[in-house]
Amino acid sequence: MRPALLRCRQLVRALGLRWKISVLLAAGCSLVALTIGILIHEARVRQVAEAARQSATAQLVRVRQVYELTGQLDFDKVGEADARIDCPALPEPLRRAALAGERTTYLDLDGPRPAVWAARPVGGDQVLSVRQSLVSDQQELLDLDQQLAVSGAAVVTLAAFGGSLLASRLSKDLRSAAETARRISAGELDARIGPSGVPGTRNEVAELSSAVDTMAASLQRRLVAEQRFTADVAHELRTPLTGLHTAAELLPPGRPTELVRDRVAALRTLTEDLLEVARLDADREEAQLDVHPLGPLVESITRRSGVAARVRGADGGSQVRTDVRRLERILTNLLVNAHRHGGAAITVTVTGNAVTVLDRGPGFPEHLLRDGPQRFQTGAAERGQGTGLGLTIALGQAQVIGARVTLANASPTGASATITLPPA
Repeated sequence: MRPALLRCRQLVRALGLRWKISVLLAAGCSLVALTIGILIHEARVRQVAEAARQSATAQLVRVRQVYELTGQLDFDKVGEADARIDCPALPEPLRRAALAGERTTYLDLDGPRPAVWAARPVGGDQVLSVRQSLVSDQQELLDLDQQLAVSGAAVVTLAAFGGSLLASRLSKDLRSAAETARRISAGELDARIGPSGVPGTRNEVAELSSAVDTMAASLQRRLVAEQRFTADVAHELRTPLTGLHTAAELLPPGRPTELVRDRVAALRTLTEDLLEVARLDADREEAQLDVHPLGPLVESITRRSGVAARVRGADGGSQVRTDVRRLERILTNLLVNAHRHGGAAITVTVTGNAVTVLDRGPGFPEHLLRDGPQRFQTGAAERGQGTGLGLTIALGQAQVIGARVTLANASPTGASATITLPPA
């Protein structure tokens, strides 16, 4: 019993909202139709039984009058009732009641020969009985039950159909809201659900749609303000940094001068990264795509990056359609990240239209693999220091050129970053 109940629960959970509402409405209407049908059937049975008992009793009175006047039953029939003295087919309970001096009736509507009996004692130990056939009444009840069943089935079908239409509209609105929420989470901040349902009406779905649209508008305003703030800060920093860089170049040689120049260069790099992130956020980047052989291109980029790495498959690889400058930015960021956090043993492998950068360091932290790179967050302490913008820029530029960057941890140790480019 329990496994069957569990299967039913699993089936109900697997159904969509549309089917759940349709099934619920159909089940409710079925219960109502069954209850009404039973009430109508029972009421009609009581009517038929009462009328049959009254008719049989009246026939018994007439038969008794004729019998007392003539001492016999004319043709054993009076009207449409069979009248007999000590009929062998007389039900035993009715016979005992009649011999006890009671005038009573006996009704049988469910048997193969439905009839109503009325009996009373005559002449001491004899029983006068009257039997009326109820075949036509039984057939009438059967016809009534069929009509009720057909009507109930029609009502249930219409209810299920109407419920399906209603649930279909509701499901469509909810799916639209879910799809819009997914688009917003994917970065399409202009996505909106818009008005749903009948114009001028308010319901739960319309309130949900309005709440999601309001949330999206508020989120868009905040993100746009944040992007504008980042771009403005980076832009305002460029002018004084340029002057600072020029001044640092005029300092006399020495260790303090090297430290100042190093920090100024790091600050300039951070500023340029912030500007690039701002442009990526604003979708202002446009790729200049062209067809290139991937192997030689990766080898050339790796050599210019200044990171010592071993390139495998440079003679292979397929033709890819990409923006060389942006691909160099992506691959260089991954190489620098591998060098900074993974040590010197770096391998770049070209396979088909994919490039994999592998190091032998501690690997990526789990939250980075789960949630993606976060700005100004480098992850675990063993990953070293940094701004956290390198991977963010790499993933953003990959999206611009239609590529995909997949981050994973290698076995037994190390971090793996794979760039999958669109084929030519």
